[in-house]
Amino acid sequence: MKNSQKIGFLSFILLIVSCSTKKDAFLNRNFHALTTKYNVLYNGNVAFNEGIKEINSKYEDDFWELLPIEPLKFERDNIKAPNFSSGFSGPGAPKNSASTQQQSSPFDTAEEKAVKAIQKHSMNIYGKERNRKIDEAYLLLGKSRYYTERFVPAIDAYNYIIANYPKANLINETKIWRAKAHIRIGNEELAIETLEILLRQPDLSDLIREEANTALAMAYTEMDSIHKVKKYLWRATKTSQNKVQRARNLFVLGQLYSRDKIKDTASSVFQKLINFKKAPYKYKIYANIELAKNSVSDSSSVALLERYRKLIKNRDNRPYLDGLYYQVGILEEERDSIDRAILNYNKSLRAKNGKAKQKTFSYEKLATIYFKDLDYVTAGAYYDSILNVATNKETLRIKRIERRSKNLASLTKFEKILKNNDSLLSLSALSEDEQEKFFQEYIDKIKKEDKEEAQRKLNAISFGNSFGGGGLKRDIKGKWYFYNEQSLGFGKGEFERIWGTRPLEDNWRWSDKTKIDNQNNQDDVVISQKLARYELSTYLKTVPSTKKEIDSLISDRNKALFELGLIYKEQFKNIPKAITNLERLLNSNPEKELILPANYHLYQIYTGVGNKKGETYKNVVLNNYSESPFAKIILNPEVELSKEKKIDEDSEIYEIAYRLYKDDSFEETICFIDMSIPTLEEGSILISKFELLKAYAIGKYQRKESYIAALEKVAVDYPQTEQGKKALEIMKRLKK
Repeated sequence: MKNSQKIGFLSFILLIVSCSTKKDAFLNRNFHALTTKYNVLYNGNVAFNEGIKEINSKYEDDFWELLPIEPLKFERDNIKAPNFSSGFSGPGAPKNSASTQQQSSPFDTAEEKAVKAIQKHSMNIYGKERNRKIDEAYLLLGKSRYYTERFVPAIDAYNYIIANYPKANLINETKIWRAKAHIRIGNEELAIETLEILLRQPDLSDLIREEANTALAMAYTEMDSIHKVKKYLWRATKTSQNKVQRARNLFVLGQLYSRDKIKDTASSVFQKLINFKKAPYKYKIYANIELAKNSVSDSSSVALLERYRKLIKNRDNRPYLDGLYYQVGILEEERDSIDRAILNYNKSLRAKNGKAKQKTFSYEKLATIYFKDLDYVTAGAYYDSILNVATNKETLRIKRIERRSKNLASLTKFEKILKNNDSLLSLSALSEDEQEKFFQEYIDKIKKEDKEEAQRKLNAISFGNSFGGGGLKRDIKGKWYFYNEQSLGFGKGEFERIWGTRPLEDNWRWSDKTKIDNQNNQDDVVISQKLARYELSTYLKTVPSTKKEIDSLISDRNKALFELGLIYKEQFKNIPKAITNLERLLNSNPEKELILPANYHLYQIYTGVGNKKGETYKNVVLNNYSESPFAKIILNPEVELSKEKKIDEDSEIYEIAYRLYKDDSFEETICFIDMSIPTLEEGSILISKFELLKAYAIGKYQRKESYIAALEKVAVDYPQTEQGKKALEIMKRLKK
């Protein structure tokens, strides 16, 4: 017993002695190295790896865009300068209290463990570190800061390793991490210089060469030196120590060649990625998709179609069906199989778990097909669908689509007016007997459809009952509920317990019969509406019969024809459609105010295509409307051109004023407008826009009374303009 106590006491003394970080002894060095490695650093590395897993699980690549070489998105505005507490000022200093009060991430935990290892187990004796594991703590510290976007403090940690542990095993890895941090803060040239020096060293491991070349590709990406990016990505993909990064590098390399229209090389790179067995599956499937974009011949398209059909049949590819069907649609469209292309684009849209951005491209393809086929109404519906599903509406592509959608919305509105009014006018032109015959045929048709639908429902009910057990076997007494006296008696008692005594009548459950009356009234309305569908009078009363109704329809139709003619001419450059609508307008005995502009626009259209028929419309304008502005434009086209140029210049001035307003520079906006208005031509339509913008600017920083006065000036001076009406509307709201 005494011996064991002596051994315990000696062990305790040895433990105390070995805990010292000031004594350079074998026991001390190994004790702190082991404690650092298997206690603090182990927990720190576990937290760090959890952080990496969290990033990988949340990060989503946009395969429509050029992938970043490192799958991280950092904003340079978020880069934080070092902000150490006064207690510990070295590179292992903890974060300030403001930071620690925030919700900690796995990287924060890893940083805390690294700092703890440095503070408690560092053995810096006479300027030399004796704990061989402290360099690993500093590297973990730097990487944790890197992933929390604190690149300057991260560089501080890396520099400490390089300065104090020049012969450490992880010195090359540290230099790569330092270079990556420099790239993130815009010091690409310094990073490139460091990495190139590193790569000149002999006997570098494949992993270090791979990571260094990848980091160089990152640096040259920031410098937009695509040739160098390709060069170092090729070098990085020669080995596969980091299989995930190699797959990503191959994909980015293929994208770069594809963007440069070097399709053969792009296809070769993507095929290399597909053949890379250990690549993550998402890169391989998207590499297959990219092959369609880089096919160079019909024969390769046929082979790709067969490959895609096999991929679509594979159950593992269900998460990627939207992209696969889309690419099949593209290949079919390139082969002029438009119907098949439409079918596959629709399958892409219906694919389960389809991504929003993929849907916008599928909708756009369908819209483009119908737009080219001059089916503008259907195309407009697809463009609207793009705007409904798009998550980022600020991109140039979506803004372009939004502009086209607005144009098509106007066209669709007037096309519907034209179609509706033509139908009503055609019906009104029929005799009463012809109208009755027309509607009776329609009623017979819907009666037949309703009867068929009712029969389908009846068949479905009958089909369901055939599995429900069929009729009752009355000969088996006691087995059916109502033949079992005991069960029947129990049921009666339970009914009276819940419901009490109720008279035997319809709707016995209802205690408040007014609810029944309301329900019955609603049912009567539904029945009445259904019966009205079968009555001739329902339809005959919709046919316009008075001269006032018919004249209104004709007027609206003529305006629609004129607007459609201008839309097809100016916005969609569809000359045949523009001519059809404008000439039909002139043949429909239109209002006088439409005759002159219709003739002028037809003159412009025919003259533009070199057709002599333009002279006919020109003569109508010059002979019948010689004093009109249109006649003056025909006789002096150069004057009109100079006016258009002046308007364009004025528009540019307005855009400058508007940008000042959007930048919250309200006083500067007013000053600029006051300087600009005198330079505008008298009567310019832009003056009212300038004045309203000036009123808005006044309202942003002056009193309410000043704002109302400015609006009142616009409303009084320009009552007929859109700006004047808008100012009046705002002014009325402010005075309430």
